[in-house]
Amino acid sequence: METLEKRLSTLEYVSVENEDDRTTVTVAPEKVLELAKILRYEEKYDFLFDIVGMDYGDEGFGVIYYLSQTENPARLTAVKTRTGSREKNELDSVCEIWESANVYEREVYDFFGIIFINHPDLRRIFLRTDWNGYPLRKDYDFESNSIPVHNELIPDMETSHSVYMHEGHEEDVTRSLFDSNEYVVNFGPQHPAMHGVLHLRVSIEGEEVKNIDPNFGYIHRGIEKLCESYTYPQILHLVDRLDYLSGTMNRHAVCLCCEKALGLEVPPRAQYVRTIIDELTRIASHLLGWGCMCMDMGSITAFVYGMRDREKIMDIFEETAGGRLMPNYNIIGGIARDINPNFIRRVKEFIPYMRKMLKEHHILFTGNPIATGRMKKIGYLSKERAITTGATGPSSRASGWSNDLRKIKPYSAYDKVDFDEVLRTGGDTFDRYIIRLDEIEQSLRIIEQLIDNIPEGAFAAKTGAIIRLPKGEFIQRVENARGQFGVHIASEGGKTPYRVKFRSPSLVLVNALKEIVPRHKIADLIMIGASLDYVIPCIDR
Repeated sequence: METLEKRLSTLEYVSVENEDDRTTVTVAPEKVLELAKILRYEEKYDFLFDIVGMDYGDEGFGVIYYLSQTENPARLTAVKTRTGSREKNELDSVCEIWESANVYEREVYDFFGIIFINHPDLRRIFLRTDWNGYPLRKDYDFESNSIPVHNELIPDMETSHSVYMHEGHEEDVTRSLFDSNEYVVNFGPQHPAMHGVLHLRVSIEGEEVKNIDPNFGYIHRGIEKLCESYTYPQILHLVDRLDYLSGTMNRHAVCLCCEKALGLEVPPRAQYVRTIIDELTRIASHLLGWGCMCMDMGSITAFVYGMRDREKIMDIFEETAGGRLMPNYNIIGGIARDINPNFIRRVKEFIPYMRKMLKEHHILFTGNPIATGRMKKIGYLSKERAITTGATGPSSRASGWSNDLRKIKPYSAYDKVDFDEVLRTGGDTFDRYIIRLDEIEQSLRIIEQLIDNIPEGAFAAKTGAIIRLPKGEFIQRVENARGQFGVHIASEGGKTPYRVKFRSPSLVLVNALKEIVPRHKIADLIMIGASLDYVIPCIDR
């Protein structure tokens, strides 16, 4: 990181601190945009991982931008700034530099009320437009703010508010997202092909899609706010219920973040078992995603086959952990209990079975000319657009972007195994479809190498009855079934966190619909959405 430090050392308004896992750059709020352009265009920080909003009390509000370079993706750089007071809560938008900032800044505005100057569409993203106040502020009074009970009006949802600087003065601009002569239809939130309560307002001309406006928040549960009053072990229960198809991986991320903060060494036995459970979860998720995608095209049989194979993994989880969809197995320091005596045998039996079934799945659906005709050369997402929109995981690896954290920054037992990061270059719906089946084979390879080599010994490190993280800010990334999932914890040294932020890989995947669906037929929208494999509860945190 000498190059970055040397480049920024000439800027008086910047301070740089190096830590083990990241570099932190602190900048004055009026210089955020200037620094962002330097990092993006001169230092090649092309991937905006996340934006974290903060309430620093009397010191005002703050934002933390987490960035990385695709050429050096293992290390994060955090750019921190504060508004200085609670009354002056404005920052320059970085949407023109990183497109993914569009949804991240809307999220910060929604919960903290920070105004991003020159943001093109500064609407609330989860809460209703008539919601009173900003719930993640520390002084937010829940008792005095009544919750609206009447239906939200569509015109209110589609009215965009922006603040622009013009000749040194702020100008408020209000506009409608759709013209009065556009034909706009609703997809969801009840539509079964939405794979959750996602509401899309879709502008069409004939059968062709012109524009899409995703609306979130229909099952928002305020999990990040709840975390502020939960102890660290209690938070684990909530995390399983974000992306419920990647629950063990998300829970793993929180455990790793806490263990990093505590300097806690996890026993090798727990690291191996965690990795095996994660990969079984990945297979189960991909099987469900494959089955749902096939069902969206009318193949009920494929959906039944996918659920049948996934059920074998659920049985393994139930026997060892007690839970099925949400095993609740990882704890801070290791795993909740040792593996069942049948665990190794059942996992070893599952590996050849799943390989045989993969061949059947390809015969059943992949080779179907109707299916391939509806997927190939449909919904193209380039590598460059995947990076700037923040789309990670299989959806971006289908566009040729190498971003698998299991390879880039191995955790647990991933550095003990040999496997391939599956990449394709077509970037279309078919590549996003087939890459998940290919990833199932790689997950089987990982499990195969670990299952006979699980070390003996303790399955969890000893921790105190009450877990307190030291004062500081900590971040952890893992590769879940949909991409890079992130956990940011700010601690004041107590048994509950000051702030918790989860980075949802699904949020930016839905936002990518606006990039890849227009100019396609409305029938293609369903297949493109299914190929992105987003999970709505992960978005609606």
